[in-house]
Amino acid sequence: MRKTTLLTAAGLMLAGPARTLAQTVDKEIGNADTPFAHNIRPDRPGQTVTTNMLRPGQVQLETGILRFEPADPSLGTRRSLSTALLRVGFFNHIELRASQGYLHALPTATGRPENGVPMPGFPAGFMPLTVGAKFLASTNQDARSQVVVLTEMTLPNGDASFTNKAYEPAARLLISQQLGERFGLEANLGFRQRGFKAADTKVGQYLGTLALNGPLGRSFGFFAETYATWRQTEKLAPGLTSGLYWRPLPGLRLDATAGQGFGGPTNGFSVGAGLSMRVGGNKVTN
Repeated sequence: MRKTTLLTAAGLMLAGPARTLAQTVDKEIGNADTPFAHNIRPDRPGQTVTTNMLRPGQVQLETGILRFEPADPSLGTRRSLSTALLRVGFFNHIELRASQGYLHALPTATGRPENGVPMPGFPAGFMPLTVGAKFLASTNQDARSQVVVLTEMTLPNGDASFTNKAYEPAARLLISQQLGERFGLEANLGFRQRGFKAADTKVGQYLGTLALNGPLGRSFGFFAETYATWRQTEKLAPGLTSGLYWRPLPGLRLDATAGQGFGGPTNGFSVGAGLSMRVGGNKVTN
């Protein structure tokens, strides 16, 4: 518990100096009514988590499916992973969140269609649950520049076929800059480790991302991202993700993406599609 407290405190300490990086919105400009601030901005797809914060009473569900090539041989050959993220806007510029994945079973050794039973030795089913919270470090939720702190904890639960489970604390600094009224540049810098011992920090994983998103028309847009993961004892493992999205309503978005990882846990080619929905809560300008 002491290590968890220290990690959370360190994340919150980042919010103090980071607050000075954010600009204050001139209310006469009306930035809260721009498409960038008004439309839904999900935390999927890709590795980048947005600085978007839900307002009190708002609920957002983000679901998707990913077809990927596991870098870990223990996961088997090409797999399909379904994901779901639930986000709830809370008071005092806090957003609560919970996410969980479902790793689909491989076909049986006979090659017959999947029947819900994984091949021996390969995990399948619900993966460990991750809970977390976003904390706004900026002075204004509709500012053109945003700084947000994200803290998460992955729990040692899920299907019994997933072995070597442990508590995994994580933290990220999220930064974004609005370009014009509809484009956005987002960056993440984060760290995740297994367990709470001091030795665990030496084998923890770092993550850095940079993403650009913007419109291609009234309801269509694009997403492009570059990222890299690394450890103290391993080389840099970069990757790319890009895709298109369609937003028929301000609170509804569908997307399709493709990515390529070059080493590390995201090694290989991947394709995915998803749906994000936001409901509830009146939009309030600070």
